[in-house]
Amino acid sequence: MKRRGQRRTLEGVVVSDQMDKTVVVRVERLVKDPRYHKYVRRHSRFMAHDEQNDCGVGDRVRIIEHRAISKRKRWKVQAMVSKSSRVQDEVKGR
Repeated sequence: MKRRGQRRTLEGVVVSDQMDKTVVVRVERLVKDPRYHKYVRRHSRFMAHDEQNDCGVGDRVRIIEHRAISKRKRWKVQAMVSKSSRVQDEVKGR
């Protein structure tokens, strides 16, 4: 049982940053197949609020449950875990 004030946090990769102050985060999880007893990779996509527009495609972020911000946004970017290597290459001039 969740205690009051304990929000869920998830970690995933940004797959879209085309909207203003919103990113789409893909969160993967492993689920054991009941028949073959193999672990299968499943994913969900969450729309998350990004106040400073810092996140880009490929960045690894941590999102946290939040009150409803719009019709489909119920998550907020809590922290950036790691920046995409594509962006780091652009900064170095490659």
